[in-house]
Amino acid sequence: MICISYLCGFSENASTPKQILDAASSTCVVSGLFWKASMAGTLASVQVPKHSLSRLQSLNGLFAIYKKEGPTSADVLNSLKEALLREAGVKDPNPRKRKKQDLKMGHGGTLDSAASGVLVVGIGNGTKMLSTMLAGSKKYKAVGEFGKATDTLDATGKVVTETSYDHITREAFEEKLKQFTGDIMQVPPLYSALKKDGKRLSVMLKQGHEVEAKPARPVTVYSLLLQDFTPPFFTLDVECGGGFYIRSLVDDLGKALSSCAHVKELTRTKQGQFTLDDHTLREEQWTVQHVIQSMQTCPEVTKEKGTKPSPKLEAKKAPNDQEKQ
Repeated sequence: MICISYLCGFSENASTPKQILDAASSTCVVSGLFWKASMAGTLASVQVPKHSLSRLQSLNGLFAIYKKEGPTSADVLNSLKEALLREAGVKDPNPRKRKKQDLKMGHGGTLDSAASGVLVVGIGNGTKMLSTMLAGSKKYKAVGEFGKATDTLDATGKVVTETSYDHITREAFEEKLKQFTGDIMQVPPLYSALKKDGKRLSVMLKQGHEVEAKPARPVTVYSLLLQDFTPPFFTLDVECGGGFYIRSLVDDLGKALSSCAHVKELTRTKQGQFTLDDHTLREEQWTVQHVIQSMQTCPEVTKEKGTKPSPKLEAKKAPNDQEKQ
């Protein structure tokens, strides 16, 4: 048996598996036999964290990741936190833990489970800047379908209405879009992240509770373009402000055109200064190094001075791993 404390003696001046192996194999004697390469495979497999937890916890800023279709925004954020904590050497990390969190992190605007695209993440003091992401402009590419309305206003829901759409022309559609551009009033969908008495409306509906629609509220649409019109399908490019729901827009458009419609596909292509093509980290890039390279930093917060005003930040492009190879 090899004494653990004996091996630890070699690690005082050796920080890599190779250094430990070289030191041990040159001097270590176990039960009168020279200990050589028999432990090479074991030591070679030792993982020395490239980035410590303290290094990860010292990061303060914003960066963007790609959210794929399927999981919730919260689930994606927890997966990111778990990947970073494991890399930093935390055993069995629990990203859902509320108290005494190992890593402070949040996202700046919920994407529906069925949606994909840009999800802005704040780390450390960067979480205090996420409110600007919620209120700032966003761009979406939405594929809608005429003739069917669902209870969730997207393809995940149950079809509740079916109507004809043959009378809708591209000209009539583009003319109707003008009514939904600028400062308008919009009723949020029932299935949403909005809350009543501390509970999400979507969760209450799934539990069988009756939920009243929230009142219409002011929202802003900066641009609304019809990119493709192949009935029953159509594609919209939308730039809007905070609090705007693409699902409600498509539902309202269907009704305004004497038909009905729902969102079939939805992708957020831009949030604030972060774009889908240039700034998002894909799942294989969820590493500390990639975060550091793509993150825009923010000033640290001190109890004496508070948060200093920061200059306008420019998003860094996400690292292109193919260019490095």
